[in-house]
Amino acid sequence: MNVRSLLVLPLLLLVTACATRRIAGTDIEDTEDSRAILGVMERYRSGLEARDSRAILAIVSESFREDSGTETLEDDLTYANLADHLKNLFSRLDNPKVDINVRRLDINKDQAVAIYYWNASWRLPSLTTRAQNDSELEQMVLEKRDGQWKIVSGI
Repeated sequence: MNVRSLLVLPLLLLVTACATRRIAGTDIEDTEDSRAILGVMERYRSGLEARDSRAILAIVSESFREDSGTETLEDDLTYANLADHLKNLFSRLDNPKVDINVRRLDINKDQAVAIYYWNASWRLPSLTTRAQNDSELEQMVLEKRDGQWKIVSGI
């Protein structure tokens, strides 16, 4: 071992000791909030697969709002009408399967934005016998109230 290696080794050890811990398999910083947010997203995913509107409503903020990508108010979702929407949707779906891969998580105090890729498949027996598929890059906005992370938009 030469002198240069002896000088670099302590610096390398210092840098790696101060490195931010990441959640395994991701570039997401391992913090209490990031783990809680990923837990909310997992409960959302499992609620979809179980077609469990109560489970999803439990993780949605009362300030929830989705505009469905349109300017018309008729198709907007809010906390007040989300239960009926989910009940109607789930009554038509068979065998939903959902994978969520969180790509980025930006947390700023009590607000967070998760960029995630979702891959879903399901059956709509009233329309077709073939399975339907969808994959998309999405954004979910969450807020922390009373120590709990809840979904504000992005479902």
